[in-house]
Amino acid sequence: MTTISVSSTPRRSMLALTVTLALVCGAAMAKDFAVLQPISDKPEQMANGNYYVPSSLQAVSWGSLPNVDTKPVLSVPSGSVVIFDTVSHEGILEDQGKNPTKYFSKFGIKPNQVLKDAQVITESNLEHDFIKDGPHIVTGPVKIEGAKEGDVLKVEILQLQPRVPYGVISNRHGKGALPGEFPENKGPFPGADTAHPELYANVSTFTPIQEIKGKWYGIIKDKSGLEAHIPLKPFLGIMGVAVNTKDKPNSVPPGEYGGNLDLNELGAGATLYLPIHVNGAMFYAADPHFVQGDGEVALTALEGSLRAKVRLTVLKPGDPSLPLKAPMKNPFAETPQYWIPIGMNTDLNEAMKDATRQAIQFLSEKLGMDRATALAYLSAGTDFQVTEVVDKVKIINGMIRKSDFSNMTTH
Repeated sequence: MTTISVSSTPRRSMLALTVTLALVCGAAMAKDFAVLQPISDKPEQMANGNYYVPSSLQAVSWGSLPNVDTKPVLSVPSGSVVIFDTVSHEGILEDQGKNPTKYFSKFGIKPNQVLKDAQVITESNLEHDFIKDGPHIVTGPVKIEGAKEGDVLKVEILQLQPRVPYGVISNRHGKGALPGEFPENKGPFPGADTAHPELYANVSTFTPIQEIKGKWYGIIKDKSGLEAHIPLKPFLGIMGVAVNTKDKPNSVPPGEYGGNLDLNELGAGATLYLPIHVNGAMFYAADPHFVQGDGEVALTALEGSLRAKVRLTVLKPGDPSLPLKAPMKNPFAETPQYWIPIGMNTDLNEAMKDATRQAIQFLSEKLGMDRATALAYLSAGTDFQVTEVVDKVKIINGMIRKSDFSNMTTH
């Protein structure tokens, strides 16, 4: 049995290897990879006290986020550990034929290496509009007992496990960092639909994962045979709380509720702080990634289904562990090495300003640094990264090194 996992242990940066992956059809594929099929078909508490939420029809939505009227699929106490199964949208969408078993068979994937929950979703009548809705399969939401509007949800990412030994990177017409330039063809063509997915003329790159000298990589091969090996760095592109609206929130744009943040620093060992806008918080997970470059310029990262273990804790205003005073304006992230302020706006320049303001607020409120000095420090000591530019709302994140403040006492 093959298990690839990333967990928040002292060796969290390493991928545990049990068995070397074999080759299938000349590609770097796994014959005996332990595909992580659903543990159960319903949300429930497990024997060890943790909770489990599958990507079953009763526990997912397709292309939209929870709102004030959404009913939770499970209710848990604050501090609970919850395991979420997530399903990647790549390989199941309408422009890929909406049949993962058939789609992945073209790349040598056998039916038993296709996720059962993915196949059930595509065969169901689960509502999804390929043009209007987001692409994401959203698992949840989970209600956290005692969570109130104005509180903050602390999400600790404990472990991330690939559920399958392959993923997909897609570039679609009208989307990505170069819409109108890529894909380099004249599509989409009339008649494009699920029965004729080739007429969308979108470009999807099938990408197997392979172990090479004890480390795991996504293997991208071009038509000439040239290979690029990308080290895996799994994370969830979507983690969030319910949106305070009665409308149907599209899953693509991120917001103050979190959602499609696509922040590749949120791997195992990281923590995300989400301002709560609806009683119960209503946490959900989606958009699993094996690895993503900053910007995500094609449109998608190396998308691949993950099993995620997280701890969900409600923080009340005034809690000393809060990175910013509640109620917080934006999500805020943290890793063992960095504090990560997050700025968002449809204008990239305004997103940069938003991230800078939040960084100054953090240094002032948490570390007690005066604001003028905080700005000077950020200018000299902090990298601001373009998180992503393809999800309508652009994101900039700052990377404040904790080691720069090793001699300081936090407030």
